[in-house]
Order: sequence, then C-alpha cells, then structure tokens
Amino acid sequence: MTRILLITLTLIFGVLTMAPKAQAADPENTLYLDLKDGRVVIEMFPDLAPNHVKRIKELVRQHFYDGVVFHRVIEGFMAQTGDPTGTGMGGSGQKIKAEFNNTPHRRGIVSMARAADINSADSQFFIVLADSTFLDGQYTAWGKVTQGMEFVDKIKKGNKANNGSVTDPDKVIKMQVAADVK
Repeated sequence: MTRILLITLTLIFGVLTMAPKAQAADPENTLYLDLKDGRVVIEMFPDLAPNHVKRIKELVRQHFYDGVVFHRVIEGFMAQTGDPTGTGMGGSGQKIKAEFNNTPHRRGIVSMARAADINSADSQFFIVLADSTFLDGQYTAWGKVTQGMEFVDKIKKGNKANNGSVTDPDKVIKMQVAADVK
C-alpha cells in the first residue's frame, strides 16, 4: 500500500512540475495602485475598452492620479477616485466615448464613472466592492483587480445618506504602469 501511495505521489509531482508555468501578466496593461494599506494590481482590458485603457495609461504616466482622493466610497458598492478637485465634479478635461462591453460589474471590476451623457467619462473611475450587475451595459469596464482587493476594502467609506461623500478621504498614493517600474 505504501509503495502504491509513493508511486502515485511521484506521478502527481511529475505532472505538476512538467505543467507549463503561468504566464506573467502583460506589464504594459497592468497598473499598480498604491494605497495606504498596500499595493493593488489591476489588469487592464485593452481588447474591450482600447480608448479607455489608452487614456488611463496616459494619465497614469503623467502622475495625474498620484495624491487624488477617493471622494465617493459606498460600503457594499464601490470606491470612486480620479477627480483632482476631490468634489466629484472635476476631471482631466478630455472626454472618452463609451466602450460598453459584456464584462459584468462584479467585485474587483474597474469601470469609468460618467455623468448622464454616456460619452462623458473622463478621468474618474470606480472599483466595484460587491457585485453590482445593475451597472452592466451602462459604464465602461476597463480592468479588474487581480491582487490587493483586501486593501481596496480598507479605503475609508463615505456617508451613505450623502451619496458616499467621504470626510477626510483616503488617497491614491501612487499609480504606475507596471512596464514603467524598474
């Protein structure tokens, strides 16, 4: 019996070590979002939202998001950032045409915020804290958190009665395209 177990374990180990290694994420389409509690890794979807991904990377490389607050955070829903004024009314000044796709707004999805005009997305985005599929087809999903969601969960929450507005909000410490990190 011991011999059969040893042979079985040897075979399993052999198969596991011969399996191809998991490919590293594409560094050009991976973001590092540093928060007070740790690093969040975001895989971007250039195939689903090419113009949004391109614009986000431009803004990240300009250090646009560094120091910007999470001005709207609703527990059990989402955490929103990307407004340099911290009011929810600002942006970079460059609108992006909607690129709605079939990605469901589940926990960890990163999507663009917008006004009533579907083509009014600019620099503000949100990270979904809990499945919110009622947003599907109305907001452009451009990425997903692949590591560090526990740090997103620790972002200071806002007042639900005040649409998630946060007093003394947490900030984006730094945001980088992984390909640029040496």
